[in-house]
Formats: sequence, structure tokens, C-alpha cells
Amino acid sequence: MSGYPHAPPGQCYGYGAPPPSQPYAATANPYGAAPPPQGHQPYAPVATPYGAPSAPYAAGPGEKPHKENKPYGGSSHAPPPASMGGYPPSAPAYGSPFASLVPSAFPPGTDPSVVTCFQMADQDGSGFIDDKELQGALSSYNQKFSLRTVHLLMYLFTNTNSRKIGPKEFTAVFYSLQNWRAIFEKFDRDHSGKIDAGELREALMSLGFAVSPVVLDLLVSKFDKSGGRNKAIEYDNFIECCLTVKGLTEKFKEKDSMYSGSATFTYENFMLTVLPFLIA
Repeated sequence: MSGYPHAPPGQCYGYGAPPPSQPYAATANPYGAAPPPQGHQPYAPVATPYGAPSAPYAAGPGEKPHKENKPYGGSSHAPPPASMGGYPPSAPAYGSPFASLVPSAFPPGTDPSVVTCFQMADQDGSGFIDDKELQGALSSYNQKFSLRTVHLLMYLFTNTNSRKIGPKEFTAVFYSLQNWRAIFEKFDRDHSGKIDAGELREALMSLGFAVSPVVLDLLVSKFDKSGGRNKAIEYDNFIECCLTVKGLTEKFKEKDSMYSGSATFTYENFMLTVLPFLIA
């Protein structure tokens, strides 16, 4: 018998297939995988990353190194001339991770069972549910996740750390969990309730993410409840793994507009990209 939970009949996971525009389903060419050969190496080092001035942090030809008594990540009141060294021009800052969530509504055609799930969790009728209410809603339907996983779900589907979620985002969470659960079951071929490193790689590929063997080993070590001894991860940790890979990849792709496998970040943007996944 499968080691992962199955939804009771008639409950939230009893609704039909997700809409045609299934969020976060598989893609034809996983991000991180080399595209068909086109006469160049897609992930070869480039002389100058796009969007960055030549030799950032270095002095220009024939100049003395630029010194500045600023903490790392600090910026001057005025940007340095293009010919000088120093930080690249600052990109527009990311939005505040603690911004308020905008009220939303259920998308047209949302299954009534999804609406019922949300309304039962939204006991005060505010139109939002918090992290513990979402955890309770998922646990009620045999989807038991830690608060950390719930926080990652909320962050990825709202792009804020406000720890609240509305009807639109709630619907997307449920459809995506349904998709990820089906993928987990597909690659858990022995129905043990766990998938090993090779199966995890295939599962991530089917979701559109191609990770290197080194990254794959790190993921298995991180999300294996035995601390890496079993070299396998269970369903709840598989969801957290998917959320982490998906979230970091999408943040990276925002800066990698050419899909070259390289991106340039300011110090602040790097911190705002990584920290939400550490403090979830």
C-alpha cells in the first residue's frame, strides 16, 4: 500500500482535472537543460554577463582601485561614471516581501469543493485565511504539511510574506498540489511513499526543472528525513523540495531574460531572492 496519503472520497481532491492552463505543469524544455544544438554552448562562461558593465568591482584601465568606506551592498548617493569601477547600476528594487495581499476572487469555473474548502477555513469571513488555517484545511484532507511548507506555499503563490492567502491563490495551491501529488505517485514506482535521487530527478524534469547531479544530491540530503541516510524523500518533503526549486528558479529566470543560464543580481536583490526561502 502506498506510504503517502490519499484523499478521502468526496473531499477536496475529489474534484476533476485542473483547468487547461494547468499552473506549473511540465514544460517542453526544462529550465537548466541544454536546448537543441544551435552552434553554441548555452551555459559556457561569457566574457561579460548581459546587463553588467565591464569588470565590475574593478578599476578602469590605468586607474587606481576605487575605494569606498561603505558596507557591502551599500550604494553611493550618485552612481559612478560608466568608465569607473564599482557596483553595476542598481536595478529597480524588488517589491517588499511584506506587502499587503490584494483581495481576490475564485477564478471562473472553480470546482465547488475548492470553494467549500476555503469557506470552511475562513471562519471569520474575511476573504483570507492565515497559515494555520491553510495548514488545517490541508490536514483535514490528508495533506499534512509542516508550517514551513505552508509558508513556502503561501509565499510562492502570493509573492509576499504576509502569511495570508485569498480565494484565487488558494485555488492555484490546490490545483498545483493535485498535479505534484500525481507526479510523486507516478515516479514512486514501488509505492513505498518515497522517491530516490533518480526518481526525484525525473520528477523535477517533468515539472520543467533540470538540476545538476551536485544540486540533486544536496536536495536529497536536505529533504531526506533520515538526514541523508536513506537517500530518499517522502511526499510532504517532496512538496517542499518542489517549492524551493520552483521558487528559486523563477526568481533567477526573472533576471535571466535571455535564458543563458547566467544572471546579474544586485546585493539587495540577491538577499531578497534567497532570504524568503530561509525564513519561511
